[in-house]
Amino acid sequence: MRSSLVALVTLALALVVSAHEHDHEDQIPFNYVKYPYQATYYPGDNEVTADSIFAGITTFAKLPWVQCLGKDRDTAFDIAFIGAPFDTGTSYRPGARFGPAGIRAGSRRLTLYGGYNVPLEVNPFLSGLKIVDCGDIPVTPYDNKYALKQIEEGHKELLHRRTYTPLGNDALTGQALTPISLDGKNHPRVVTLGGDHTIVLPLLRSIYSAYGPISVIHFDSHLDTWKPSVFGGAPSEQAAINHGTYFYWASQEGLIKNGSSIHGAIRTTLSGPADYANDDSSGFQRIEAREIDTIGTEGIIKKIRETVGDRPVYLSIDIDSIDPAFAPATGTPETGGWSTRELRTILRGLDGLFIVSADIVEVAPAYDTNAELTTMAAADVLFEVISVMAKTPLGKIGN
Repeated sequence: MRSSLVALVTLALALVVSAHEHDHEDQIPFNYVKYPYQATYYPGDNEVTADSIFAGITTFAKLPWVQCLGKDRDTAFDIAFIGAPFDTGTSYRPGARFGPAGIRAGSRRLTLYGGYNVPLEVNPFLSGLKIVDCGDIPVTPYDNKYALKQIEEGHKELLHRRTYTPLGNDALTGQALTPISLDGKNHPRVVTLGGDHTIVLPLLRSIYSAYGPISVIHFDSHLDTWKPSVFGGAPSEQAAINHGTYFYWASQEGLIKNGSSIHGAIRTTLSGPADYANDDSSGFQRIEAREIDTIGTEGIIKKIRETVGDRPVYLSIDIDSIDPAFAPATGTPETGGWSTRELRTILRGLDGLFIVSADIVEVAPAYDTNAELTTMAAADVLFEVISVMAKTPLGKIGN
């Protein structure tokens, strides 16, 4: 009898323990990892970092300097940085001609601890792509018409250079990729360091030569689609082209794919509601800066992706899309903007889009803090851009 009682008690305890363990398993969070993460090897793992990153000539992120428009004009690459030191189209504070130099200085510590982008799980500098800094396009400060022609020709020469890395095959299916360009060629990407925003008109003229009318993602506090008769009054033919009207002209010239282009971070004042009507006719949709308070970064990313779809897209970033609390050194600052963190989050949300080329503009280092807040922000924004680029080749599976 005693032994039977002991057996029953033991069985009951076992059942209780078993039930408790079962309950515990049921309560484990969905994303819980039972065993510690075991990282697989990634290029760059355990290599030396933080080694005199401040020494040497200042290129973007310590990239190799290649004289792409000079003695190295036959050198192939996959992504090229090029400066466009132009600022004689600005309406308020000049100084963006020094933007390329400032952004390069702000980028010195990009690879201080290595270039691995944790959220995007890629190191663009070790992704197998050849990324170079081509220096600056020689731009005259005396003649805007001629300067814009120099920028277009310099950009076009790089855009039509052969790529270093073949397009290859689709990572999922193994099928060969076909270039998405209109001319059927695999073009390298060009990242332009401005310069005021006027430079985007010659850049889009260059892009048109390879891709035709292009969808545009435009981060800016201002529309930049104003009619010349409104923005500046167009006292001359050349004065009609400036950093507030270049998208108007791009639309008039058929460079933009209307209806699939979008502004983000808009918070400008207007001459009146007619400015928005004109923006509509220029082919853009809009995301106001204040929308981040209601739909958040996820809602903004969703709007952008729904607008551009899987089309080739050009990305233009005005540093004044960031609030001047984080990026004060710009030509026409507007309060109420996004934080650097919010813009970087939104840019990471573009992962998978076919970004054919990009720019960052309106960085005027003379107005920056001693801590280089604006130039560092510009460099970090471009780090996100090239990380997205490195993950998505400019090709689709052919029909």
